[in-house]
Amino acid sequence: MRYINKKTRPEAYMQAEQLVTQAISADIQENIDRLKILLNKCSDAVIREFTFGREHSTRGVLLYFDGLSDKAEIEGHLLKSLLLELGMLEETVPSLDQADPLYLIMERFLSLSQTEFLATLEEVCYRMNSGDAVLLLDGSIQGLAAGTRLWQSRAIQTPENELTIQGPKDGFGETLRFNTGLIRRRLKTTQLKTEVLILGRLSKTDVMLCYIENIAPESLIAEVRKRLSNIDVDAVLDTSYLEEFLADTRLTVFSQVEYTERPDRACSHLLEGRICIMVDGSPMALIAPITFPQFLISPEDYYQNFIAGSLYRLLRLLAFFATLLIPSLYVAIITYHHEIIPTQLYLTIASTREGVVFPAVVEALLLEITFELLREAGLRLPRAIGPAVSIVGALIIGDAAVKAGLVSSLMVVVVAFTGIASFTIPAYNASVIIRTVRFGFLIGAGILGLPGIIVVSLIILIRMESLHSLGKPYLSPLSPINPAQLSDVLVRRPWTMTTQRPYTPGMNNQRRQSKSPESGV
Repeated sequence: MRYINKKTRPEAYMQAEQLVTQAISADIQENIDRLKILLNKCSDAVIREFTFGREHSTRGVLLYFDGLSDKAEIEGHLLKSLLLELGMLEETVPSLDQADPLYLIMERFLSLSQTEFLATLEEVCYRMNSGDAVLLLDGSIQGLAAGTRLWQSRAIQTPENELTIQGPKDGFGETLRFNTGLIRRRLKTTQLKTEVLILGRLSKTDVMLCYIENIAPESLIAEVRKRLSNIDVDAVLDTSYLEEFLADTRLTVFSQVEYTERPDRACSHLLEGRICIMVDGSPMALIAPITFPQFLISPEDYYQNFIAGSLYRLLRLLAFFATLLIPSLYVAIITYHHEIIPTQLYLTIASTREGVVFPAVVEALLLEITFELLREAGLRLPRAIGPAVSIVGALIIGDAAVKAGLVSSLMVVVVAFTGIASFTIPAYNASVIIRTVRFGFLIGAGILGLPGIIVVSLIILIRMESLHSLGKPYLSPLSPINPAQLSDVLVRRPWTMTTQRPYTPGMNNQRRQSKSPESGV
């Protein structure tokens, strides 16, 4: 609505607060006066007053926001009917005084399919801000909202952050209804439920809760609905605003939800009993509950042969451990554990470090921080020059640092290999976790060597073991161990052997397909 300074104009602020919660009056002039106060300084608000009827003229007003509503729809299907056809209303319906004229208008004159009656000015303002046109008539204590929304949105495009060679190429956009359409296009069942909650005192954002009935546990749905309903903030502008409110543990670097911009990936999670949350205006869907091993699974694993998918998944798992441990292992070995290095290799390493003024741990930290700065700069720079600046910057800075004796050439190779390995993680929020935790391993290796790495590993494992995502253990199915589900985490299980869904407490339908007589499963 309009902006009122609460400190300098307290009486105007209180007046606006009281007006917005009032019911619609039967006096049309009183409604117009109230709405003009609420819509003051809203230059895009359109208030179109009119009269109809031959013997006894009836006043009405049509309200909408220019830019949110379809003006062609309003003028062609709504305003035209009101001004041209309603002149015959009193002759057509003699008992006009005994019926609400809004009902007669909706039933006999409007060709719009989406209409809804409103009772308060707050509902009127909300529907206007949602793109609907609202009709108020003199003598009626209700308003009529007509579906005239016009959304300027991007065309369906290929996902930018979750690219695959095989599989679907469409991705979510910023329009909520288009996103739900992409999901329902794949899951043509009435068991797919989409509940809408309105969050944000000022933004009044539509937040959609998607799940498959009889697959997603009722207790899980009720818990998510409860946590979302308890959110009381000014605005919800993106899906990420909801993450901390849904998390079981908030003071941790470990993300307890997953984000995706792929409709196929969202559908696969729904079919496994999880819940998908989407926010109007955001192209990212939030998936919960999630376990950490799920972050290493790519949707493309299921679009190719299970042997190839399993090999790539194992390669991804190897890259995960390489990203975490290689820099810290290198620092620990050359600092504290020379004896485990073959003599010839040790001489080679010593020759590369000749003239380096910093100890290995400082050297590694300098390079890791520089690499993160270059990565961040590449994301923030314009797309046309970002990659070029990152590559050229890495080459020039790395070469200059080696020549200046700040770092060794072998350390540059180690950090570069670690950076490449980190790009294999499919989930972006998981790669952020790994890049953050890696600094803890480096510091531990610099202080105690291999025992330091072991201590940091134990601290992280204990922390992850204590976490839950909406009640589900964060390390499941590794801990507590579940051999049946573990077979589809470390490798990609063939579809002929995938007869059951991953089990979640409270799930009613765990059967995914009938047993295959040919496979003997």
